[in-house]
Amino acid sequence: MIVPQTQIRIADAGDEDALGALDRAAWSPLHAVLPAPTEPYEPFFDERHRPEDYLVAVVDGAVAGYLRIALPTPLAATAHVRQIQGLVVDESVRGRGVARALLRAAAERARAEGARRITLRVIGHNTPARALYASEGFAVEGVLPGELLIDGEYVDDVLMGRSLLD
Repeated sequence: MIVPQTQIRIADAGDEDALGALDRAAWSPLHAVLPAPTEPYEPFFDERHRPEDYLVAVVDGAVAGYLRIALPTPLAATAHVRQIQGLVVDESVRGRGVARALLRAAAERARAEGARRITLRVIGHNTPARALYASEGFAVEGVLPGELLIDGEYVDDVLMGRSLLD
């Protein structure tokens, strides 16, 4: 099988419909901390979720994934850190390196912005995501046991991070 070329770019306002549809299609209790989306759908972009906070993966000319990267807090004390606050890949291209390409592009972007660290949070039972993050150099830096209530079950919130200085 030929693996399609993945192009990564910063999102723009014109991506809103495609990203919203992708987000809704990919919703799963495996990784979502919010309830399943229902109509009428909220806008994908808003004051806190700006297009420039998103990296978009394009495969064969179509939006196939995204990663949101932002400051973890508004505090000056964390200005050297970037946090991944969402990663979604279309089911049709999973296993083809799209998520890995987005993670690497996020690290490059964070370094270019002067960040020294990159962090993320992942639900404890999402073992595929945890394995991917570990393979990209992220280490578990903390676990909040039973922090999240998803589908009536208490699950761990796992904090992972890595240095960008290497």
